[in-house]
Amino acid sequence: MANSKEIPYKIYLEESEMPKQWYNLRADMKNKPAPLLNPGTMKPMTAEELGQVFCKELVDQELDDTTPYIDIPQEIQDFYKMYRPSPLVRAYCLEKKLGTPAKIYYKFEGNNTSGSHKLNSAIAQAYYAKKQGLKGVTTETGAGQWGTALSMACAYLDLDCQVYMVKCSYEQKPFRREVMRTYGASVTPSPSDTTEIGRKILKEHPGTSGSLGCAISEAVEKATHQEGYRYVLGSVLNQVLLHQTVIGLETKTALDKYGIVPDMIIGCAGGGSNLGGLISPFMGEKLRGERDYQIIAVEPASCPSFTRGKFAYDFCDTGMVTPLQKMYTLGSNFIPSANHAGGLRYHGMSAVLSQLYHDGLMEARAVEQTSVFAAAEEFARVEGILPAPESAHAIKVAIDEAKKCKETGEEKTIVFGLTGTGYFDMYAYESFNDGKMTDYIPTDEDLEAGFAGLPNVPEDMM
Repeated sequence: MANSKEIPYKIYLEESEMPKQWYNLRADMKNKPAPLLNPGTMKPMTAEELGQVFCKELVDQELDDTTPYIDIPQEIQDFYKMYRPSPLVRAYCLEKKLGTPAKIYYKFEGNNTSGSHKLNSAIAQAYYAKKQGLKGVTTETGAGQWGTALSMACAYLDLDCQVYMVKCSYEQKPFRREVMRTYGASVTPSPSDTTEIGRKILKEHPGTSGSLGCAISEAVEKATHQEGYRYVLGSVLNQVLLHQTVIGLETKTALDKYGIVPDMIIGCAGGGSNLGGLISPFMGEKLRGERDYQIIAVEPASCPSFTRGKFAYDFCDTGMVTPLQKMYTLGSNFIPSANHAGGLRYHGMSAVLSQLYHDGLMEARAVEQTSVFAAAEEFARVEGILPAPESAHAIKVAIDEAKKCKETGEEKTIVFGLTGTGYFDMYAYESFNDGKMTDYIPTDEDLEAGFAGLPNVPEDMM
């Protein structure tokens, strides 16, 4: 629904309207995400323990579930101004093509060299590492957007950046790898023979195409074996969702300027950073009883952690060296097929989003790869943006919902997150256009093998 004021194609905010604080959704959650557990003691992780892996101030943000707003340091605000605020776009052409009465908006996060929303957290995590006096950071990356974003942030702050890139993406997306190297990062395909965990995974799964869980294990090991380094993560963790709330805060400010109230908010979901960032201020209203929205997470059918996973404590990595997180998971040793949405190939989901989903405050849908690329091309041909495969998951469901409105005559307002561009994903588009792309859906037996590896956690911690 909206007022009668004419809505422009692109709604831009003034620099003065950019968020000065991140919004901590956990402060408004009645049921807080369960604490991270030390896998050795099965006790909640302390700040001191987490500080051995993460930067101190990021640990404080990770554990804070009571402070609703956290100030964005001026240095980070200044960096944001190089590419933010990002536009909220009215998809007039797509609406016309679909013949739908629905009004469709998308928040476009691809207007920066990294090509995605990942820079919002990369600069924050690099800033805190620099402030702590560290030499560098290690990380993992799936499709490559996070690694690219972190390499940019580290170059800006003169930090060393070591990236472990999921092997299938390393091979499918060589140009994104080269962007990282251009910004000074070292990039290693994962699993690799450069870490003990990598060698173990290669021995147990010869020829594997890797997963984010594998890459996380290697990056954590590398960080903890080097003086002056810490590990940083591009999704899943509370701190990352916190930084990404600039997306949702900007979106809500832009909508409010024109009196627009969305009926549904849609985002792709791999680890949860984009979706969590987009929905946070809207979910906050929902939690406080101020307004209701239909919120939809969209994941690949080949890695269906929400729709077919279990809500349980699990390792965040394949090598089982990270803390245990209670989340929707397929099991830390589940390695998805080598689909083209590399950024969504993670076995688990953010603890925040998992709790919200478990409490029935949002829904989830799993979609197949070929249908996602069909939606991506339909969108690109009328809206002029080539979307990343990850983003196209949200596009697919937004189009589905707009078509339902055509059938029913309902004039719903749909907002979705366009997380980034797909210009480094042309091998994937080539595969689709040549008719070579296939859909893989894991069997129940495949999933049971992953569930079999879930750790035994005391009943009182569940």
